[in-house]
Amino acid sequence: MPSRDKATVMEAISRDCIVPVFHHTDFEVVKKVASCIAAGGLSTLEFTNRGDGAVEAFGDLIRWSRSELPGLIVGAGSVIDPATAGHLIDLGACFVVAPALSAEVAQTCNARNVPYVPGCGTLTEILTAYRLGVDIVKLFPASQIGGPSFLKSVRAPCPWVRAMPTGGVEPTVESLSAWYKAGAPAVGMGSRLIPQDLIDSEDWDGIEARIAEGVVAAAAARRMA
Repeated sequence: MPSRDKATVMEAISRDCIVPVFHHTDFEVVKKVASCIAAGGLSTLEFTNRGDGAVEAFGDLIRWSRSELPGLIVGAGSVIDPATAGHLIDLGACFVVAPALSAEVAQTCNARNVPYVPGCGTLTEILTAYRLGVDIVKLFPASQIGGPSFLKSVRAPCPWVRAMPTGGVEPTVESLSAWYKAGAPAVGMGSRLIPQDLIDSEDWDGIEARIAEGVVAAAAARRMA
């Protein structure tokens, strides 16, 4: 079962302004990166459901983080069907993220009072998601669907829209401030925040430093928004 309620999760996402997105098949690497995320100043992690053994690895991460990183809020990403969503919530997913919108997954998450963040690329998809009861949508792939100007245009007639762009966002003041000014309460970042070369070289200090730099950049960008 999730260790945090929906309000707590949404507050953490809005407070941090960055949700790191990560996956690895080696659980020792997963533990190191999760520790870097927490030490770097972030409190959420979207662990993506990719490849063989991903669900089992997610369960291991939940059990480990609850004892070793109790302040970390772990969610599941790349969830496209309700059965998987339900299983991951049973394992402890505090939020569920998807590359596309699914009414069935929304229903599963709503029934368990777990935030569902579906990927949307058009205003129609965004409004459909809100009608299904979501709290925040994921703009994906953010850089390909128009960037910050797309979100700004969407929020002109629909100012209640809360969207988390993912895909192409950089951990820099320039990139983050553009999205925050457009109305994004947070952004999702994967390899641009946690570079593969630093993982391959096991440069955990470098990963922690990069995450900490991203936190500083987000705070500065927020002040500019």
